[in-house]
Amino acid sequence: MMKISIATLVVSQFITFSSCLPAAEIEARAIAFATSAAPTTTFRELIDVSQTASISSEPTTGTIISTVTSASSSGNPVNTTVISTSGLSNITTASTTLSPSVTQASSVTSSNIFQTIATGVAPSQIPPRSDHPVTPVGVQNQTAPIGTNKFYANFLSGDQTSGTWTHPYSVTWQKGGGNSSSWGLGVAHIESSQYSYPSGTPPEYFACPLGIESLIFSAAELGSTTVLTTDSLTAFSANVNLAPNQGQDPIISFPLVQGMGFATGIYNDATPWLQSTVYINTLKYIGPISGGGIYKWQLALKDDTNWLLYVTPSGAAGAPSFSLKNASIITGPSGFSGVIQVAKNPGNQTESAYDASAGVYATGGSITGSVDGTTGSYTISYTKEGRSVDNTTLLMFALPHHVASFDSATSAAIVQGLRLQTTTKGLATAVAADELTMVESNLPSEIGFAPWQANGSISVPSLPSAAAKAVISAGAVELAEDIESQTNLNSMYYSGKALAKFAQIVYAVNSLAGDKTGTATAGLQELESCFYTFISNTQQFPLAYDTVWKGSVSTASYGGADQFCGADFGNTCYNDHHFHYGYFVYAAALIGYLDPSWLTANNSMNTEWINMLVRDYANGANDGVFPFSRNFDWYHGHSWAHGILQTADGKDEESSSEDSLSLYAMKMWGQITGDPNMEARGNLQLALQARSLSSYFLYNDSNTIEPPSFTPNRVSGILFENKIDHTTYFGAQPQYIEGIHMIPLIPTSAYTRPYDFALEEWNQYFSNGRVDQADGGWRGILYAGLALIDPVSSFNWFNSANFNETYLDGGASRTWYLAYSAGLGGSS
Repeated sequence: MMKISIATLVVSQFITFSSCLPAAEIEARAIAFATSAAPTTTFRELIDVSQTASISSEPTTGTIISTVTSASSSGNPVNTTVISTSGLSNITTASTTLSPSVTQASSVTSSNIFQTIATGVAPSQIPPRSDHPVTPVGVQNQTAPIGTNKFYANFLSGDQTSGTWTHPYSVTWQKGGGNSSSWGLGVAHIESSQYSYPSGTPPEYFACPLGIESLIFSAAELGSTTVLTTDSLTAFSANVNLAPNQGQDPIISFPLVQGMGFATGIYNDATPWLQSTVYINTLKYIGPISGGGIYKWQLALKDDTNWLLYVTPSGAAGAPSFSLKNASIITGPSGFSGVIQVAKNPGNQTESAYDASAGVYATGGSITGSVDGTTGSYTISYTKEGRSVDNTTLLMFALPHHVASFDSATSAAIVQGLRLQTTTKGLATAVAADELTMVESNLPSEIGFAPWQANGSISVPSLPSAAAKAVISAGAVELAEDIESQTNLNSMYYSGKALAKFAQIVYAVNSLAGDKTGTATAGLQELESCFYTFISNTQQFPLAYDTVWKGSVSTASYGGADQFCGADFGNTCYNDHHFHYGYFVYAAALIGYLDPSWLTANNSMNTEWINMLVRDYANGANDGVFPFSRNFDWYHGHSWAHGILQTADGKDEESSSEDSLSLYAMKMWGQITGDPNMEARGNLQLALQARSLSSYFLYNDSNTIEPPSFTPNRVSGILFENKIDHTTYFGAQPQYIEGIHMIPLIPTSAYTRPYDFALEEWNQYFSNGRVDQADGGWRGILYAGLALIDPVSSFNWFNSANFNETYLDGGASRTWYLAYSAGLGGSS
């Protein structure tokens, strides 16, 4: 190669994302590919058409992590403190009754429902803190709030060497370790034949091996002083950079986007290395494609997989020389600037689809959506860069739940035959499109606070007289309990559950049972008083606004004594915010319905505080104070519970039903406060989530997405990005594993837990009296879940004269379970 000069690359490119970023926010990306530069380098070295390497070693088969240990997610979701009602008299009734109402929406939904909830900083009673116990690692040029629970978070903490799953690929920084001793970024793709299962029928888990790096983007200039940084962190994408030394400009940047069709490395004046822990059998040069300027190779690896390599030089003419030095490394020309892309080629005559999109790569994504009655749609639109970007369509991969809801235009863009396995979400389907549009036509718009029957879509406004009498009787006793001692706890999670429990009791007594004695009024007055403890931020562990990651967190892990964020399920480190805060939002929606004046009391302090919680876990747009959609992943169709701490198998979600609660709570809070966009997003998210849950979490007999040997488990247990384990963080008994996907029983439970699934699950685990083997509050949860398929048996169990209160956990009440089962038809 005769080197004349090196093309100068533009150091920054600017991308404006709509919807999930403020209109004025501009993201910087470290290396941009300049396509307009005149050629200043000519590659003249003779290219070997086919190169072969001898291999004496076997490719790595990776390692499996079979445990689910977590430093901050191991608590039991059931508060086992027994609440005794023995000797309690009924609550002293108030002299007035309640007059519930719903605030009328101030306007119809926007053409794009992804709108901010509120503006401005957190409420004044929530102090800012800059001393978060975990500091972001390597994050640069990021003024926007960080998506703590997004797919790329492993790059932001710890030693940065745990994987990131974009699906169908995953990428991992090698950092000089592993089988390669590389300092580059590894790319892996796992086939279902590589899943690991333990013995047992059905197996407890299936897990994908780690450490199999089919190809590794690296460079000769990288070594022991290599630094990994990130920038442009958004809901759907992140930019990862590798620089030879601290403070130097990166020589390789990687735009990571969920569903990306290629793994792409953007090189800046470096000597490319492509390494492999699988070993490379042959490297075959195919030639220029797309009218020239993009050069193609085929690779055959020792594990019998085939990959494609595309190289787009910047400011250069001719094909750059890439040499197979040995089975572990391909070397490129020194001083190379441009784009290198790799993709796995499954065959089936689909290679032309890769050729058609080569040279262009996704750099980010944004989302828009609309809702009209019970129909909604959302579109993920991608930004892109590369050669001939205006004339080249992206190749992206969609998950099964996407494909099942594609609109006609997106369906027409499917690349027939090109599908790649994902680690935990079945087969991903290739789509030649710059945007994906999905339609949901069965939104739960009509579901309110009352029990809802999926069969006939009936919302129950009132209960039969016998059931109403039982509900009032139970409610009078349970509202006489010490509400303050049950709600002001050292855990936002347990406190929120208790507040929601009492709000359900008041609602059931007043609105479903029609109590006119003032019982509900007295209970609500006490509940509002207890709720104010949190509104005023005087609970045992107050909240703070974290200015480091930007969110509202518990202060329980501040001060250095809890470096692993173990307190309160890891709330300080952004674990489980949708679980914790969803209960508060649900309780507040019920209170605001029962007592509309509460919404504007104390200068609207109550509403502002609840809006802060919703902004934290389910923000409608990036408002500069909280990120867009911290927990809910609009690509996956469900939330991720795990926060910022590094984890080997990626993000995870345990309780799918509490995820549903967080969305239902947001929907109802939007309805009560007159925010039509929030309510619409909640309805759309519930519809999307119901589809996602039936695909990946809740398995009926017709599920064809997850491995057929695993689906007889009925539920996922814990779904990670790299494995699914039929267990929980607190035990492996059936009532725990199945029950964690039931709690709490709310009106949308019948919507997200279909009848056929609930029946098959019950018959497999709990029928014929086996339910009575469950201990404590879990037995009550299971009998409440029974109401979805046999409400009569459920109601009769809770209405028994010999009912044992020890079968209720701290977040559940006999009153609500009676009302819920009766509302589903359990009492005539």
